[in-house]
Amino acid sequence: MTTWLHRAASRTTPSRSRRSTRLVALFLALSVATVGTIVASDTRSAYAVDYPSWDDVQRARSSEAATVSQISAIKALIEGLRAEVERTQAEAIAKGEAYQEADQRFQEAALKAEKLTTQTDAAALLATQSKQRAGEIVAQQYRSGNGDVSTNLLVNAAKADDMLYTYGMADKFTEQTAGIYEKAVQDQNTAKALADQAQVAQELLEALKAEAEQALIVAQEAAEAAAAAVAEQEANEAVLNAQLTVLSERRAATEADYATGVRVREEQERQRRAAAAAAAAAAAAAAAAAGASAGAGIVGQSGWAKPAYGGITSGYGNRFNPYSHVWRLHAGTDIGAACGRPIYAAKAGTVTYSGPNGTYGNFILVDHGGGIQTGYAHIVNGGLLVGRGASVSGGQLIAYVGTTGGSTGCHLHYEVRVNGVATDAVPFMRNQGVTLG
Repeated sequence: MTTWLHRAASRTTPSRSRRSTRLVALFLALSVATVGTIVASDTRSAYAVDYPSWDDVQRARSSEAATVSQISAIKALIEGLRAEVERTQAEAIAKGEAYQEADQRFQEAALKAEKLTTQTDAAALLATQSKQRAGEIVAQQYRSGNGDVSTNLLVNAAKADDMLYTYGMADKFTEQTAGIYEKAVQDQNTAKALADQAQVAQELLEALKAEAEQALIVAQEAAEAAAAAVAEQEANEAVLNAQLTVLSERRAATEADYATGVRVREEQERQRRAAAAAAAAAAAAAAAAAGASAGAGIVGQSGWAKPAYGGITSGYGNRFNPYSHVWRLHAGTDIGAACGRPIYAAKAGTVTYSGPNGTYGNFILVDHGGGIQTGYAHIVNGGLLVGRGASVSGGQLIAYVGTTGGSTGCHLHYEVRVNGVATDAVPFMRNQGVTLG
């Protein structure tokens, strides 16, 4: 039976299905257009070039015209390599920014949906209590009337609203009872309105999540394309420069010329890497010594580890962003570690993203299974030590602290996500036996 509260609510509450459908349809149309633009811009053909061989260089020496032509072609190839690196790196940054913004919208919508759900539950409870109170008052007012009616009302106070219509007594309310009735109707309407908003928010959230997931894929592909362009430049520019030197000096072109240069460069690179490794080891040792008492990188019985050593400088929640100067959700916990300090994987898992990510700067996302992910932002340039698809163990060194992206100083922005939604990392980690800060 339709109750008097439900009938009153139906008169004052708009159709949820129509409003929800219109809002979601509009948002999905905008989202598809946005993602379509992102994907379309990434469909250009891969950069492919035919590089001259040493035989080509040797033949070019047969005439002045051929030599000049080959020199021009080689210079163009070198410039093309450099331009491709710049283009792919710029594109990786742009796609990373698009992903970070899409994810930010999703995280903010998730927080709003969670709050609406909490408010809806509270309003529904209040409406139920108001409805029961109205029934109790009515039952008390009519207990001295018709014996059967008053007895039924007292025994079935929670269903008194239905019974009043059955017995045609709705017009006999006293002034006090009418006030109770109006309060119950208001609470019922509030609960229904909040439920409508929560439903719309949840449907929009699903669309935002799909957009963020697509943007993540595009951004990672762009980051990998940029890395491939750098690798191609490193692999081919040295050869091209050696060929250019041979042609410019008008001497016999032999691969020995390049081989000699390669040995010199390889030795220089070996020494550079050895120096970098020694510096990194020293930094890691210093950081480990400094953070040993706090347990940074040390895996506990739960399988979790503190990702970095340092005090908490900013927590999870809405805040006035010191970089963008706007109020937005801060989805992580900032750990005030110095630049160059190590960042450890908080738990074993698989890297699902590694690259530039808008205001997050250089960013790593690790999937630990069971719907749990951790994120590490503002990593120093050159400090990404793992790529997408890499398996990492808990406490493994995966990056170095920096201040890239929308950062005002050296620190690690650390996130914990449950089913893709960011949550406060401090209590989450505490439940794993790890104290941040």
